[in-house]
Amino acid sequence: MTALRRVEEPDIDVLEQQYSGPEVAGEQAWMGFVDAGRLRKRFETGEILRDDGGILAVVDDAGEMVGEFSWIRMMNGPPPNGYCWNIGIWIRPGSRGKGHGAEAQRLGTAYLFEHSYLERVEASTEADNVGEQRALERAGFTHEGVLRRACFRGGEWRDMVLYSKLRGE
Repeated sequence: MTALRRVEEPDIDVLEQQYSGPEVAGEQAWMGFVDAGRLRKRFETGEILRDDGGILAVVDDAGEMVGEFSWIRMMNGPPPNGYCWNIGIWIRPGSRGKGHGAEAQRLGTAYLFEHSYLERVEASTEADNVGEQRALERAGFTHEGVLRRACFRGGEWRDMVLYSKLRGE
């Protein structure tokens, strides 16, 4: 069973590993190196959970941290009511392919609907990331379309596939 919980101090070193290279981040998640200690700084300043975004730990049956579920508030329409949540997931290499990502996205989306008034949660992934597309569909998301050349990674522009889930779906 997959669950979500607050990020704890010992989790930070594990979560920071996703920025060490493509072999840990995953091919589609590797966007280049970032500042070492970036998540630790956010944790120490209390910015892991904010009103406009956050990170929760994804844990397995044994309570071992297997990844992270993250979200950020985005503007899709005119203010003040054009906000939605945009979610992301990262699962540690040894824990991939076991359903943690789909379940974490389902649980995280339910959490966001329960604790905010926003009507829409969206996620996107590269068009060739079929595994993540399947995970989003298992989590109850609806395929909306393709965002052409929306992401620059690995020296080239790539298409992204957009998914959403509305409150009550």
